[in-house]
Amino acid sequence: MKKKNLPLFENIEITGVAAEGKALVRIDDIVTFVPNCVPGDIVDLQVTRKKHSFMEAKVVRIVKPSPVRCEARCKHFGVCGGCKWQILPYEEQLKYKQQQIVDNLTRIGKIALPEISPILGSKQVYEYRNKLEFTCADRKWLPWEEIEAAGGLNKIDSTYGLGFHIPNCFDKVLDIEECHLMPEVNNKIRNCVREYARAHGLSFYNEHTHEGQVRTLILRNNHKGELMLIVSFGAPLDEACKGLLDELHKQFPEIISLLYVVNTKFNDTIGDQDVEVYYGQDHIMEEMEGLQFKVGPKSFYQTNTEQAYELYQVARRFAGLTGKELVYDLYTGTGTIANFVSKQARQVIGIEYVPEAIEDAKVNSKINGIENTLFFAGDMKKVLNDAFVEKYGRPDVIITDPPRAGMDEDVVDVILNAAPQRIVYVSCNPATQARDLALLDKKYKVEKVQPVDMFPHTQHVENVVLLERR
Repeated sequence: MKKKNLPLFENIEITGVAAEGKALVRIDDIVTFVPNCVPGDIVDLQVTRKKHSFMEAKVVRIVKPSPVRCEARCKHFGVCGGCKWQILPYEEQLKYKQQQIVDNLTRIGKIALPEISPILGSKQVYEYRNKLEFTCADRKWLPWEEIEAAGGLNKIDSTYGLGFHIPNCFDKVLDIEECHLMPEVNNKIRNCVREYARAHGLSFYNEHTHEGQVRTLILRNNHKGELMLIVSFGAPLDEACKGLLDELHKQFPEIISLLYVVNTKFNDTIGDQDVEVYYGQDHIMEEMEGLQFKVGPKSFYQTNTEQAYELYQVARRFAGLTGKELVYDLYTGTGTIANFVSKQARQVIGIEYVPEAIEDAKVNSKINGIENTLFFAGDMKKVLNDAFVEKYGRPDVIITDPPRAGMDEDVVDVILNAAPQRIVYVSCNPATQARDLALLDKKYKVEKVQPVDMFPHTQHVENVVLLERR
């Protein structure tokens, strides 16, 4: 069906929320997904995509706003693609995240479940992140409404875009003036980079021609307000690039780790790149329950520091450690959970794919005087096998915190063969967690479920599950 023939529906009441931060309603018994609205909104909808089993639509008019709708704090809401639930009060967000856990575990997992505990909400709902990444583009993407209001593209300066990718568009960058996910200093740093580049003729990167000097910014902070800034350049450093780094050092004394990367690849990832120190140290330190954690430029650390502590306390409580147990911490990252539970265990063995993260994990144990941890780097399904378990001992408890894709089926099989008494499964994706729980169900029973919200104003939610051997 051609777009011009797609129907317009009037006075439709939105009834629920769906994946990817969208709302939903059934129209003529067809599920319809709609962005930028909330349950209770009465709207006119223009269908933008029609399939046999679902439709997608956009709001052309809000007839009557929902009584629960609230104002978005960010000026970029609705265009940026992030923080899609800003127009939903936080208490309502938590209600729908709780339902997301229930739906995934029951519909995908299809296993016996205990009563699911109420979700633990985040104390901070803004400025809660400790890491953000921004992309530079020689031309910024502009919404059509903005172009039309200005009287045409030739009436707008569209150069020097610094912000976030438009969803599903690798080469389109929305210029961001404000972002409320980190403290205000993130806005000052980002806007300083844009202004300096414009004033000094420092070029921003072009994803098509692969030319340009400034490519990406990665900003990290810690509980003390100290900052790490990684500037990625698309060409070797020249005096202009050094001038930018000097300016950032002068303007922002809170940057104690000013790093740079020369990345001439066709993608922005820096995991395989050398990170150089321009000023200060090559890391920042984070603290949790008296433990010190080294966080490097490539380290994984939970991006909501305060909620990470809540999450790890749940995981430790579910593990039920007495001091006698051998614990495997799978996907250990920088060893945060491994070191966090080490005092209550006989020994903790951590496994992680990223070698730099494992080196940080070892350092984290050393600086905290922890001597009962072992760490291994490598692909999980290659490192964790029956021979590994035979060599290092059968675990009493396994704590696993995999990426969004969940665990490989080979890893699940090794866990089943290792037969620990308890498994604590921490997940950032309840759908893949539910799939894995179904695989574990033959030998394990879910005893506890605790959702934890790490990302206010988004649809994402963490979930911790305790499994006991049958």
